[in-house]
Amino acid sequence: MPGAMATLSEPMEPKSLQTLSRESLKRSLNLFSPVNDLSAPSDPKSKELRTSYKLHAEYEAILNVPSLPSASNTNASSQGQGGQTSSSQLLALPGGQDSTDLGGDRNAIVVAPSAPPKGLNDTSGPTRSSAGPLVSAPGSSERFQSTSAIMERIPSKWPRPEWHRPWKNYRVISGHLGWVRSIAFDSSNSWFCTGSADRTIKIWDVASGRLKLTLTGHIEQIRGLAVHPKYTYMFSAGDDKQVKCWDLEQNKVIRSYHGHLSGVYCLALHPTLDVLFTGGRDSVCRVWDIRSKSQIFALSGHENTVCSVFTRPTDPQVVTGSHDTTIKFWDLRAGKSMATLTNHKKSVRAMALHPKERAFASASADNIKKFTLPKGEFVHNMLSQQKSIINAMAVNEDGVVATAGDNGSLWFWDWKSGHNFQQAQTIVQPGSLDSEAAIYALSYDLTGTRLVSCEADKTIKMWKEDETATEQTHPLNFRPPKDIRRF
Repeated sequence: MPGAMATLSEPMEPKSLQTLSRESLKRSLNLFSPVNDLSAPSDPKSKELRTSYKLHAEYEAILNVPSLPSASNTNASSQGQGGQTSSSQLLALPGGQDSTDLGGDRNAIVVAPSAPPKGLNDTSGPTRSSAGPLVSAPGSSERFQSTSAIMERIPSKWPRPEWHRPWKNYRVISGHLGWVRSIAFDSSNSWFCTGSADRTIKIWDVASGRLKLTLTGHIEQIRGLAVHPKYTYMFSAGDDKQVKCWDLEQNKVIRSYHGHLSGVYCLALHPTLDVLFTGGRDSVCRVWDIRSKSQIFALSGHENTVCSVFTRPTDPQVVTGSHDTTIKFWDLRAGKSMATLTNHKKSVRAMALHPKERAFASASADNIKKFTLPKGEFVHNMLSQQKSIINAMAVNEDGVVATAGDNGSLWFWDWKSGHNFQQAQTIVQPGSLDSEAAIYALSYDLTGTRLVSCEADKTIKMWKEDETATEQTHPLNFRPPKDIRRF
């Protein structure tokens, strides 16, 4: 028992700092190195490069060590110098450990070869041999710094974006006397209408940009417009709590839909049913029968202003975005909410449904997010942040997403990857303040080749692709993100 107690009470020999740091680095590499990921495909070229580097680092220290002197010279030097060993031998590491305790580690400290020791064969003077400076064997700290350069790369799972031509402004239309707040295109793609803060609705020719007609009837600014694809009806909504139906054959109001308790901010037409959806500051999305003027449902559930809405022929037939940062899917048969998306942190002012895919994007001041339909599963964020209040959003069939900010920024994105390939800044027209640079509405025409923006400087700007641009003049500068954020 005393012997056992003595054995247990013996202090363990402390390890050197270099040994501990090396063991920690080895453990970190074994844990976090992507080489251990069995799901990653192997790269033969990268594997060959790593293997050659390791072999070089493993034996380089041995190759560079000078040859040891003969046994007679070693004995003579040890006796003549009073037991001092030759300077070409390995030095012991601090902590009382011999180099053999490390298992033949290649990171042992060696003495650089210098001039022959003065007193190696001359025993007349007590002068000590002058050793060169201490150098570390290659592959100690430099190896771990350069490992990232030769580590096997995992191919990115992020989709590579398609190349798109940059867009340019080719026409500026003036005519409104106030902020231009809303826009809608005709189903024939020959004209479009705009609603303004000057309480008028103007109809413009798409090809020439000339004014065709001016309609008056609202007493506040007009925030929403929609043109029926089958009938000669146009619908408008504004801050005066009114929703109007215009007959474009008679150019006058034929129906009014009363029920909103505050300003109406958005409206949309169902693609297959004769139903109209309006949302406003009373936090309710109301469903109207177009012909009878009766209110079918009042979709209540939002806690703040309903500022964006779109519809589709299948469930969810109604999707609304609100200032309460949520997006709600609605069951049109029961008039109840099907699901609520809480991915955004700030108000959802704009949404855009993809014309071909079963997906949509929503824009907020925090980020632009993509969701799938019908379940509303989150796909990913856009790869850069516009850092502005986004008022409008539009998508065409080619996968070009346009977003308009409160600071006059117009950004173009690739739908597939979320890559921002162009950033444009609108120019405030003469006669307007510099602060009036906001863009309030965006819309593509039916072909997707023209983009119309409605702005706070009382103008309407038309954009199209730059046909002279090529992949050489405007290369695709894309860097995939390291990870895909799933929230």
